[in-house]
Amino acid sequence: MARPLTAKRVLKARKTPGRYPDGTVPGLYLQVTTPQTRTARGAASWILRFERGGVERMAGIGPLSVVSLAEARMRAKAMRLGLLDGVDPIEAKQAAKTHAALEAAKVVTFMQASEAYFEANRSKWRSARHAREFIGSIERFAYPMLGALPVGAIDTALVMRVIGPLWTRIPESASRLRGRIEMVLDWATVSGYRSGDNPARWSGHIEHLLPSRKATDIKHFAALPYAELPRFMAELRQYDGVPERALQFAVLTAARTGEILGARWSEIDLGAGVWEIPAARMKGGAPHRVPLSKAALALLEALPGKNNDGPVFVGSRPGKPLSPNALANALARIRADCTVHGFRSTFRDWAAEQGSRRFSYAARELALAHVVHSKQSRAYERTDLLDERAGLMKAWATFCASPPAAGDVLVPFRKAHQ
Repeated sequence: MARPLTAKRVLKARKTPGRYPDGTVPGLYLQVTTPQTRTARGAASWILRFERGGVERMAGIGPLSVVSLAEARMRAKAMRLGLLDGVDPIEAKQAAKTHAALEAAKVVTFMQASEAYFEANRSKWRSARHAREFIGSIERFAYPMLGALPVGAIDTALVMRVIGPLWTRIPESASRLRGRIEMVLDWATVSGYRSGDNPARWSGHIEHLLPSRKATDIKHFAALPYAELPRFMAELRQYDGVPERALQFAVLTAARTGEILGARWSEIDLGAGVWEIPAARMKGGAPHRVPLSKAALALLEALPGKNNDGPVFVGSRPGKPLSPNALANALARIRADCTVHGFRSTFRDWAAEQGSRRFSYAARELALAHVVHSKQSRAYERTDLLDERAGLMKAWATFCASPPAAGDVLVPFRKAHQ
């Protein structure tokens, strides 16, 4: 066996190309391909020569610039021990690279998993509205915390950071969001993108980390008192952005956010002053006609795109509707103490206190697309009281446009960007 290499001999060997045996570990060599000079570092690396099935093979251990003599000997010995167990170091290294590449390819973010689950189950949603609610709540509440994280890295603590702050403020929405996160993580597990228990599961897990719903102060959607509505509408009209116009339309029609966002020009008869919402987009699964006041019609007339079948309220992407959070964001610029859905309650309170003598209970409830009377009695009712509701919405629009109460100060706001 050749004399063992030393640090001094290694330095000398680097100046002359060749293969230099280590002298201690059988088959370990220092291979110099480019000599070291005063102006060049050269190229040298460690290799292990061995035989498999009578064929000579060379396994790379690493460059001399990174792997020292002592480390090369240690790695070479480990390879030799593996060979005794039938492990080819070259094949083992390639297998490790392949495994690492496969694992890297399996890394999927929570956002990607949510979108994949949504697309895979699109046909299962009861309506387009339910589909929008599913992905919309995840985008609004879960993506800021979880969106960019690998789905396999999401644990209970991260789920609680999303659900916990919402639980006492909007418990029903928080409960639905937890269930939606659980569905996405279940899909990711079945698809092989994560393993282990679902950190968003309720029974025997999250239920023990959150206060009981009975002990939670469950609140309805925060609503603006109707006496304050004229001032709010005057402030809202100072903005000319599409989200603000959509919010005005939502107030004037007492419609739900999903109905506003999904509105298309083909549903609206500007001449007759009627907006007919198809059953697929209604919460109750039945078509709904909305009589449009002059104020609502004027708002629509000022919008572009009336000659096509596109969305009424177009977002930042051409031909696409506003985002699910557009109305809420527009409202937040003026009032932070109420919700978009709460304006339906504002309308209901006004109609009950100011319109009950002129308009029937059935008309007031039908204006909100609520079910009136029993299933049996509805079978004999062939009218949706459209004419009476037209008068109701005209009175509502007049109230919305009335001057703010004495003492209210109208604060000028910056115009919203288009």
